[in-house]
Amino acid sequence: EKFFFQASNPGQFENDSDVLWQRGHVPETIVYHGRVGINTDAPDEALVVCGNAKVMGRVMHPSDSRAKQNIREVDTNEQLRRIKQMRLVEYDYKPEFASVMGIKDT
Repeated sequence: EKFFFQASNPGQFENDSDVLWQRGHVPETIVYHGRVGINTDAPDEALVVCGNAKVMGRVMHPSDSRAKQNIREVDTNEQLRRIKQMRLVEYDYKPEFASVMGIKDT
């Protein structure tokens, strides 16, 4: 005897033609073409994590010294002069943004 099952909310699932997850070119990688939100349904960047994140390996960032070469000291007086030209500001988050992002102290 055969059984057939149908989801009670089929509109919730993506069509097979709308597949955004793909196997990456590098072994053991997955690629998602879109934004990913963890603990949020409104990510406004490629990856938004609302909550704590635990990293058990390394995090590579363009500012990481492992991604740079020809690192050298600079004239600190010249750099302080440049810093004095910077516009420094204080701000409060807009309440609608803070509530979406889970920020309590705006």
